[in-house]
Amino acid sequence: MTGAPKFTTLGCRLNAYETEAMKDLAAQAGMENAVIVNTCAVTSEAVRKARQEIRRLRRENPDAKVIVTGCAAQIDPDSFAAMTEVDAVIGNTEKMAPETWSRLSNGFIGETERVMVNDIMSVTETAGHLIDGFGTRSRAYVQVQNGCDHRCTFCIIPYGRGNSRSVPAGVVVDQIKRLVQQGYNEVVLTGVDLTSWGADLPGTPRLGDLVMRILKLIPDLPRLRISSIDSIEADENLMQAIATEPRLMPHLHLSLQHGDDLILKRMKRRHLRDDAIRFCEEARRLRPEMTFGADIIAGFPTETEEHFENSLKLVEECDLTWLHVFPYSSRPGTPAARIPSKVNGNVIKERAARLRAAGDAAVARHLAAQPGRTHHILMESPEMGRTEQFTEVLFDRPQTEGAIVTATITGIRGTQLTAV
Repeated sequence: MTGAPKFTTLGCRLNAYETEAMKDLAAQAGMENAVIVNTCAVTSEAVRKARQEIRRLRRENPDAKVIVTGCAAQIDPDSFAAMTEVDAVIGNTEKMAPETWSRLSNGFIGETERVMVNDIMSVTETAGHLIDGFGTRSRAYVQVQNGCDHRCTFCIIPYGRGNSRSVPAGVVVDQIKRLVQQGYNEVVLTGVDLTSWGADLPGTPRLGDLVMRILKLIPDLPRLRISSIDSIEADENLMQAIATEPRLMPHLHLSLQHGDDLILKRMKRRHLRDDAIRFCEEARRLRPEMTFGADIIAGFPTETEEHFENSLKLVEECDLTWLHVFPYSSRPGTPAARIPSKVNGNVIKERAARLRAAGDAAVARHLAAQPGRTHHILMESPEMGRTEQFTEVLFDRPQTEGAIVTATITGIRGTQLTAV
């Protein structure tokens, strides 16, 4: 392998965003003949896949330098450094620093410096390398926050990402202005714990303040979308934006995790099931066309059939549409891994399948209500775009990629809508 470095991204949207930043940094440093693996640590399975990917890439690129970074590398750098396939391990802070890539490019790292991973908990600033235009030609993603101050018992991510840090509102606004000037019609705000945005900034603004500021100062931005939020942290201005700002898209992905109060407490979540139901009812009262996605874990330790049924019922009680179902996987280093009453693996799979079936039924109900309705659809390709609620729409005739097309829904094709 020669030429520009090859990047492999595992895990979340934020990792994908940071990979784009690393591509720029590596190019500026003149790096060549390298493979960079940006790992995920959300589950033990994610770490296993990272090791598998590293071994595969080494086999396919025997002469390249293999560099491992991301959350798994941050949390357990020594285990990756011990892999014979790996030449260097760099942390989540180091991967966003230009000097790291200069060192990697200029003579590489000596045997005694193969690991560049500092204490992520000591980091107080967000990465300064902002990406203009990551995403598709139609939709751009803007990282406004990183890290998490909460310690849910199933989650290892704070140890990979550090404590919560926010990008100042002025920096965010300036970046989105540039994206709009480049022709982007939709911007998505992303972060690890998005609703904690602002807690570390002067005056402790809230996410709703940022949303209102963006929409006020950038009148030419057609669509603003919010990625996953913690509904218990939704502030007054965010609810006001939901009610009054048509450019804020009526789709929210909620970090719910479970529908039973006892399990939520054992997860160390900060909301109860009634809180989730109330939030969904209020958001839909303010914006009747609002749709919800949600993360739900099946088979958390001590979960009984009764506990699980409460998660299943939450799908209807919150009127959730887009479910992300996670079969519980014990993650070493988390408090939940030490809970003795584990749920049988086959039971976990069966419960996850039932949740997914409930999600499929919810999607079918949502789709069935759309024919005859008019939507403003952002085209992601000449044939496919998404409605305001993030539903995929297929067109028989090619449309302009990146454009917002007004069309009437004519039918349903699988899990997608059709329009002319």
